[in-house]
Amino acid sequence: MPPTDEQLRPDIPHAARIWNHWMGGTDNFPADRAAGDAVAQVYPEIVLMARQSRRFLIRAVRHLAADAGIRQFLDIGTGLPTMQNTHEVARAVAPGSRVVYVDNDPLVLRHARALMAGDAHSGRIVHIDADYHDPERILAAAAETLDLTEPVGVMFMGVLGYEPDLRVVTSIVDRVMAAVPSGSHLVLWDGTNTTPAVVEGARRLAESGGVPYVLRSPEQIAGLFHGLDLVDPGFVQLPAWRSDDEPAWLDAYGAVARKP
Repeated sequence: MPPTDEQLRPDIPHAARIWNHWMGGTDNFPADRAAGDAVAQVYPEIVLMARQSRRFLIRAVRHLAADAGIRQFLDIGTGLPTMQNTHEVARAVAPGSRVVYVDNDPLVLRHARALMAGDAHSGRIVHIDADYHDPERILAAAAETLDLTEPVGVMFMGVLGYEPDLRVVTSIVDRVMAAVPSGSHLVLWDGTNTTPAVVEGARRLAESGGVPYVLRSPEQIAGLFHGLDLVDPGFVQLPAWRSDDEPAWLDAYGAVARKP
């Protein structure tokens, strides 16, 4: 069933739509743009972060599909479809790749359904309406599309700061990774509290009516990879992960890691 106007609530800033605005997209409303612009006034690098995060996704998924032999992906907290989505990157390398997207935003669901309606490989790309706080539900639904006895590329791309308790975040990641077999990979990045400007940007976001986002230290985010083997170059700022981009400081760190 498509979301109603009441569910979409265009008068209230929403995370996925704000992020879409920073990415240069058009799937957002005035309230989203106002909140996004309030952040950009004090932290203009947020636009670079949004775009570098997409480049990191492209490089990481391409690595998993081309070098690690991963043929199925679980993208949790995917956000609005945009250019070079996970399934597009993976299937450019391996056309038979299966992708399960997970989100609980009505606008994301509406766009995802429209995207999948025109896909010739229906059944290999699905979208689950679920909250990452319920990994068991996500995994049960994902198992209808993915073979969880074979390696999976698990992705948490800049979404875990919506949960303020690091213990809960760690539990979510651990429970998902415990359910996938050896050879699976975790792709994860998040914003960090590494400069006063980005901290002020997060404060402005909350003041503007956006959902508060908890920025953590690089050390806290790196801890989410415990028990996994980091893929070279390890846990780094996003522009430094297998990129030809000019080196640039960015308050965002991430990594790709393999489950032994």
